[in-house]
Amino acid sequence: MSELSTIPTVLTIVGANRDAYAEAVSRVERLLSISHSALGPTACDFLLPADGKVQAKAKVMGFPGEGTSLSDLAVDFAFQPAENRRKRLLIADMDSTIINVECLDELADFAGVKAQVSEITERAMRGELAFEGALRERVGMLKGLSVDALQSCYDQRVQLNPGARTLVSTMAQNGARCALVSGGFTFFTSRVAQAAGFHLNRANTLIEQDGALTGEVGDPILGKEAKLAALREETAALGLTPADALAVGDGANDLAMIEAAGLGVAYRAKPIVAAQADAKVDHTDLTTLLYFQGYRAEEFAQ
Repeated sequence: MSELSTIPTVLTIVGANRDAYAEAVSRVERLLSISHSALGPTACDFLLPADGKVQAKAKVMGFPGEGTSLSDLAVDFAFQPAENRRKRLLIADMDSTIINVECLDELADFAGVKAQVSEITERAMRGELAFEGALRERVGMLKGLSVDALQSCYDQRVQLNPGARTLVSTMAQNGARCALVSGGFTFFTSRVAQAAGFHLNRANTLIEQDGALTGEVGDPILGKEAKLAALREETAALGLTPADALAVGDGANDLAMIEAAGLGVAYRAKPIVAAQADAKVDHTDLTTLLYFQGYRAEEFAQ
């Protein structure tokens, strides 16, 4: 028997609303004959015994005889080992994860080419196109755009997603290192990192000349492998392993770091990412990542 098999599993459920949460909790309690431990108004943990976790998970995901499963309810949930839940590193994608938009698509709107750029972005995020080539092609369409448009884009279009600041602040206050690692651009990551409270940020650089974008991006391109490298480098620098990290993202270029992290979360993600992540957040906000780590609502940074 492996060591991991002796470790109890925690099922965390977070509801989008009280009704969905109550229904999910009631069904799990009835199926497994165990009680829950509240984490917040619509969040709780169930501790599953190590020797019965496979059967318990099958029951919960199937809701036998009830014609529905946990995935059909407006709740987000995670199964994970009870040990080492509170992660020491947060590594997060930026566009459509920590913030509400894809910055490159919004810049393209200022350049009058949003439809063309957005189509390429969507295909790249689904894993249908190589990230580096897709990035260079899209940036090339911005040639001649005034650099003033970058600040206008940030001011007018970019907002933190609900729960982002609380997630970062709470983990930071509890000793975690928080890194924003994006296939986007340093102009935006530097500002978003400051707004959300990240300790560091990594991204690509837009090249400009005479007050306008040249249509080129600096080398090397930060993409899928660079995000994975960032996770490994940051954990090593802290004397940790990837098992001590939480990674969150939505696109194909986030998949490597999500698969490598101790807790990899797909946030409003493309199917290729959602299928491989340890957990998904589709219904609730980013504070769910705190609940997944066992934080209680009263521990959240205000």
